Amino acid sequence: MSFFMDRREFVKDSVVGAAIAAAGLDFSKVETQAKEPANAQGASGEQLRVAVVGVNGRGMSHVGGFAGKNNCVVTTICDCDESVIGNAMKTIEKVQGKAPKFEKDFRKLLDDKSIDVVSIATPNHWHSLMAIWALQAGKDVYVEKPVSHNVSEGRRVVEAARKYNRVCQSGTQSRSNPGMRQSIEYAHSGKIGEIMMTRGLCYKPRGSIGKVAADKPIPSTMDFDLWCGPAPMNPVHRNKIHYDWHWIWDYGNGDLGNQGIHEMDKARWALKAMELPKGVFSMGGRLGYEDDGQTPNTQICSFDYGEKALIFEVRGLPTKDFMGTKVGNIFYGTNGYIVCPSYATGIVFDKDNKEVARFSGGGDNHHFENFCKAVRARKPEMLNGDILEGHLSSALCHLGNISYRLGKEQMLSEKVAGLDEKATEAVGRMAAHLADNKLDASKTKVTIGRKLVMDPKTETFINDAVANLMLTRPYRKGYEVPAKI
Repeated sequence: MSFFMDRREFVKDSVVGAAIAAAGLDFSKVETQAKEPANAQGASGEQLRVAVVGVNGRGMSHVGGFAGKNNCVVTTICDCDESVIGNAMKTIEKVQGKAPKFEKDFRKLLDDKSIDVVSIATPNHWHSLMAIWALQAGKDVYVEKPVSHNVSEGRRVVEAARKYNRVCQSGTQSRSNPGMRQSIEYAHSGKIGEIMMTRGLCYKPRGSIGKVAADKPIPSTMDFDLWCGPAPMNPVHRNKIHYDWHWIWDYGNGDLGNQGIHEMDKARWALKAMELPKGVFSMGGRLGYEDDGQTPNTQICSFDYGEKALIFEVRGLPTKDFMGTKVGNIFYGTNGYIVCPSYATGIVFDKDNKEVARFSGGGDNHHFENFCKAVRARKPEMLNGDILEGHLSSALCHLGNISYRLGKEQMLSEKVAGLDEKATEAVGRMAAHLADNKLDASKTKVTIGRKLVMDPKTETFINDAVANLMLTRPYRKGYEVPAKI
């Protein structure tokens, strides 16, 4: 097996056309100066007072990372659905000896000078706006992955963190796990040569979410206007109002922006890519069942970094592992490779496929601890997952989805033209995977995305007005993500 990667030739011609009605974008003005830090003592070393926003899922990890740990106290829980807060309230009371305050409306946290840190674990469509508002209010921010719902708003969070001189950590916790940090350090050491390609894998079972005959009622415990926030306030047409939003474009980003963002982040980290790629191509589909989900459960993304490349694969149907991993990464060097089969493990092989090193060690608390140290030191550069890193990795997920959404369908049995050797190999394995799931290539349609060319400096597409519209979105009045900080 050769680990020397040929220079990729990215095909610049568009394979499909698409029509998108451009909606008028109404952006609100933002403050020009940040408010004073909420708690000067907390910022300099005393107890940090934390508000956790969104506690129905990932937010419970935030509760566990702050409540009674790292000299923090969770003073406030915020969720627009009061029916989901019971576990968080009980957990915090048990750990801290006192139940936290509850707020339904996030905006009420912004003027609360007793809050030092806002920790955000809401659905994706709220991440950037909440982070920006909190940064403007003088809070430090821990924001879950992906840090944005689209490319533009992620860059706005970076700008806000820098302008208001706040500490903003992305929730890509693998960056703080000792095993992963050692694996990346080894990849960057030159001991397996130069890393020329990385592969991220999200082979994670995702079953059907079912089909509903009619729109579902909004729970009486939920403020649905607040839940929608920046996103369209459309009827709920899915069985579960919570979690299944991941597979609805208005709110989620599919598995690229769910589990996949972790693996995308590590793939870019190993590649040392500190800007967006020169081009992107994606293909796939929601295959194997029909349900109310919109995002693909099978997807390949190919990112052009000139002499280097990043390939990402999503498989939600039952599948075999690839090179010993299902949810993880492979880093290909010129003299060896590293397989990372988990968020905290790396196994190094030489060019003869002989294992030469192994690293392990993980745990969520490392990332929260790293954040708290950076907050107290007032040094964003101490962060393992600074908001810029989170933006770049989140943006890769969005770029892949833009290519996919601008595509057109063709039979799986038809050749996909214009791909390089590595992407072609991935497509071949995807076809075999679908055959293993009894999907006939002559009867199964997949979406072949548009090949998009980028200007990494401006984070925009070159000569593609339609694709550039999808770098942002229309926002509801009162919930506008600013076009400029």
